[in-house]
Amino acid sequence: MPTDCIPFKDTNYFSSLICDYLDNKDSLKPFYNRFPNVGNFKSQIEEKRMSVQGQSRTALVSSLKNQYQHINISSQTLQNIEALKDENTFTITTGHQLNLFTGPLYFFYKIIATINLCKELKETYPELHFVPIYWMATEDHDFEEINFFNLNEKKISWNREASGAVGELDLKGLEQVSELFSSYLNSGKNAERLNKWFREAYTKHANLTEATRYLVNEFFTETGLVILDGNDAGLKRLFIPYLKDELINQTAFKKVSETSKQLNNLTPNYKIQVNPREINLFYLKDNLRERIVFEDEVYKVLNTDITWSESEILQHLNKAPERFSPNVILRPLYQEVVLPNLCYIGGGGELAYWLQLKSNFEAQQVAFPMLLLRNSALLISAKQQKKLKKLDLEIADLFLKQDDLIEKVTRKHSEINIDFSEQKTFLKKQFEALYAIAQKTDKSFLGAVSAQERKQIKGLENLEKRLLKAQKRQLKEILDRVVALQNELFPNHSLQERQANFSEFYLEYGDQFIQQLMLNLQPLKQQFLILNLE
Repeated sequence: MPTDCIPFKDTNYFSSLICDYLDNKDSLKPFYNRFPNVGNFKSQIEEKRMSVQGQSRTALVSSLKNQYQHINISSQTLQNIEALKDENTFTITTGHQLNLFTGPLYFFYKIIATINLCKELKETYPELHFVPIYWMATEDHDFEEINFFNLNEKKISWNREASGAVGELDLKGLEQVSELFSSYLNSGKNAERLNKWFREAYTKHANLTEATRYLVNEFFTETGLVILDGNDAGLKRLFIPYLKDELINQTAFKKVSETSKQLNNLTPNYKIQVNPREINLFYLKDNLRERIVFEDEVYKVLNTDITWSESEILQHLNKAPERFSPNVILRPLYQEVVLPNLCYIGGGGELAYWLQLKSNFEAQQVAFPMLLLRNSALLISAKQQKKLKKLDLEIADLFLKQDDLIEKVTRKHSEINIDFSEQKTFLKKQFEALYAIAQKTDKSFLGAVSAQERKQIKGLENLEKRLLKAQKRQLKEILDRVVALQNELFPNHSLQERQANFSEFYLEYGDQFIQQLMLNLQPLKQQFLILNLE
């Protein structure tokens, strides 16, 4: 399958912060540890090796085995779990929400980038072992962000009341969603497979965590991917010293606030992604997930009557660390404490908030991981490739805003030259002569000459706009086809990977779809992939 690449900054879909990070700008270097290239991993490995303790590896393996006890896994995944005991084993990690049926396409891109980076590192450092980790965001609560996916412009939603951590939600109502999903599919072998995956995941498991683990294991178990649920008592016990610091010293609030100001001062274009709270912890219990605050010398759980003194909350923390849930500010620290991790792979928004966190890692004496922007891709069918060729378009054209694309195509196909630049230049030369005359006579005449120049230039610009509008009407047929193609590939004027679900492509291409992603996504290439599907 032929491929092409576009620099991320040329797509117009990535922030100036991320584009500057990819360009390795000097101004951003204080906010990360090492830039993600193969050579830099050597130093990262040595730094991480010094900080990982044997008992944390033992606890990690124990927790993983417990989490996997009711699911069939491949020998590759089992070997990877066992290998985590070894001091020469390191992880590459990505994380994502528990979206219904994986949600948008980029879920696959994140995980495949993680798997492929492990393969690439193994070739460079054969004496070491690298394990791909998918960290499930089981403690999140944003149900409205994860309760749907799109299939061929149809939104398939799971509608129910939800509270607490999403990973603990039972699967009530998903049998009806399964039936709806099935009704949108054809009768082919690929449709049968999709149906089976959905039914097995969401009608035969107890909660959303188990359903997601089953589904991702089905897709990737032969690659050795290890799926980790951070909402685990054994793992959180490793994090107790850092939870205690958060409650007593509130180091994260001080450090991240300071870093956010520094980033903000670099340029107004760098938008701060997350704002720290004084205590960056939630309290989990049954269907409860509420913030912990410190007010009037007492620790409280918001919207409840739960309170503690300092000694009481520390005693409770030691007894039940699983009840304490780190928010977006602390979760990365938790991840890096419990994993022998070298690199985190995330989207632009994720990397933006990771860049706010390094000073807190340094204060806690935890190695800051390398940060790698996940792969992005545009998938184009053979039929769409033919349309592109017939319309005489470059793929880069489709990344333009729609109005700009329409104008570009109109100017390209118009038999009349719509560009009045030559006329404007000629007019300006005429006025240069008038300015010279004004200088020799009455200087008050200069203002009248300037006003007339502006008026006539504006008149030419208006004529150009009217001509462009007239040509758009004449070229309506071709412009409609251009717009239709762009809308197919950029649904809702957004990147395809943020809108479409994998099932749309699996229906057409089956297992070959995932195989082609595995073959073509190159995590360290750091360019936007154009993948032609055939």
